[in-house]
Amino acid sequence: MKLIFLGPPGAGKGTLAAKAVEFLKVPHISTGAIFRSAMAAKSPLGLKVKAIIDAGKLVDDETTIELVKDRLAQADAQGGYILDGFPRTIPQAEALAAFSPVDRAVNFDLPDSAVRERLGGRRVCRQCGTNYHQVFNRSRREGICDSCGGEVYIRDDDQPGAIQKRLEVYREQTAPLTAFYRNLGILVEVDASPDVEQVVENFKSAMEKLV
Repeated sequence: MKLIFLGPPGAGKGTLAAKAVEFLKVPHISTGAIFRSAMAAKSPLGLKVKAIIDAGKLVDDETTIELVKDRLAQADAQGGYILDGFPRTIPQAEALAAFSPVDRAVNFDLPDSAVRERLGGRRVCRQCGTNYHQVFNRSRREGICDSCGGEVYIRDDDQPGAIQKRLEVYREQTAPLTAFYRNLGILVEVDASPDVEQVVENFKSAMEKLV
C-alpha cells in the first residue's frame, strides 16, 4: 500500500511511520532523511537544501520532486511505502500523482498549541540523532545523550521564532493538501493528540475500516 503521512510539524509523523512499517511491511521514506543525506554529501544540491532549511523555509518543489522520484524508483519501494514529508504543496501532490499515485493520505491532526509544546521541548543528540524531550523524554544527564554520550542540543528550527515560522508555512502551503486528498476520496483523519501508542491504535482502526 502506498501511503502519505500528513500533519503539522510536531505531529509525530516520523515516529508513527517507524511503528507502522512493523505491521505494514513497507519502507518509511522520509524526505528529511533524503535531504540530510544530500547535505552530508555537501554536494551543490545538498548545500542548497541546507541553506533553505536553515532559513526555516521549504525546499523548492522542483528539487524535492526530483529527489523523491529517484527514491521511489528504488526496488524496496515497488511494493508500497509510507511517505513522510512529501508532498508539502499542491504542485508536489500533482507531480506525485503523475509518477506514483498513492492509495491513502493519512492526516495526523494536532492543534498549534500542542505543536509549540512538543517542538519547544525537543532536544536532539548532535552525534547520533537520538531524540529527547524536556517534558516527555529527558536524557538522564542534562545535555548528554544516553545512547552515545554526545551533546544534546536544541535545533535551530525548534527555537520559538522558527516554530512559529514553520507553522505559518505549514498552514499556508501544506494544510491545503487535506482538502486536495479529501476531494480525491482517499483522506483518512487521525487525532495525533494522544500518546504515540494510542495514535498507532487509532491509525490501525482507521485503516482496518477501509479494508
